[in-house]
Amino acid sequence: MAPKSHKAVLAIVRRTMPIRYMLCAVLVAGVLPTASAAQPQLVPGSLEVHWNEGAKDCTASPQPPIQLHSYNRDTFIVRENLCATFEAPFMYLLIGSAKALLIDTGDVADPNRMPLAKTVMHLIPGEGSAKLPLLVVHTHRHLDHRAGDAQFAHLSNVQVVGFDTDSVRRYYHFDDRPNGLAPVDLGDRTVDAIPTPGHNETEVSFYDRNTGLFFSGDFLMPARLLIDDSGEYLASAKRVAAFVGDRPISFVLGGHIEMDTYGETFPWQSQYHPHEHVLQMTKDDLLALPAAIASFNGFYTTNGKFIMMNSMRILIVFALLAGVALIALVVLLVLFMRRRRRARRLPAAAQS
Repeated sequence: MAPKSHKAVLAIVRRTMPIRYMLCAVLVAGVLPTASAAQPQLVPGSLEVHWNEGAKDCTASPQPPIQLHSYNRDTFIVRENLCATFEAPFMYLLIGSAKALLIDTGDVADPNRMPLAKTVMHLIPGEGSAKLPLLVVHTHRHLDHRAGDAQFAHLSNVQVVGFDTDSVRRYYHFDDRPNGLAPVDLGDRTVDAIPTPGHNETEVSFYDRNTGLFFSGDFLMPARLLIDDSGEYLASAKRVAAFVGDRPISFVLGGHIEMDTYGETFPWQSQYHPHEHVLQMTKDDLLALPAAIASFNGFYTTNGKFIMMNSMRILIVFALLAGVALIALVVLLVLFMRRRRRARRLPAAAQS
């Protein structure tokens, strides 16, 4: 009886197995497209790079002006050397099938000192009139992110977007700025431009759907966050946190590095960065930014890895303190001179 029952069970299993396989196949076929739609496959890349740390004495230790890192075959990171400019800004070149995009042009205008355009154009596919068009944009209008514009201005098949508020609004159609989202089509590669004012009113961040890289300029970086308008900065941080919430983020790449691996900032205008912090930050850092900005006291605040300051207000406070100190010194000097005069008059009065 047992063997017969066992055979019967096996027969049922054999009959039902094809049905089960078919059901599984249907389920998998239905689930996989949904998953891939929600979490698209990102083109991978590498940030295994040691950035040039500059030098204690740049005159005694000449440095190459540019360091180039290939994240992948269509994405490049360019950094200006610390000995060429203490700002040492990062720039990003993204290449699509129809167009290339350069984010920022750095802090050095002279092509002899900083061959930025030559380096970038060499990376773009094609020769002569067949070379892929280049679009040059900026994270914001500060000079250390646009000084190299002139190197591209007269090149054929290159468009340089203006860095002033009106130019930014017109090009991206940010009619409801600071709200808005502008897709930039590079051909088989779309980059979203997002207004993120707060550091500067013209600040724009960029999200590459192809790689999941978020280019944050001076909005977020391993450096001092210079806050011009804390209300706008907080609103931008909240918008960005909402934007990245359901999107894959590989890395957050900013405009500068000013910290070492221990989280300490390098001296202002330092051209030597030993043990420098890595460039990349994370999606969690973007999500934590609103709470950090909300804690800003208006002058100088540290909150975890975030160092926030309003340099203009700090300068005003120092100027006021210097003014008060000067006035106090003048008052003390006047009182001292009066005492001396009084002391001289007393002996003269006694003799008379």
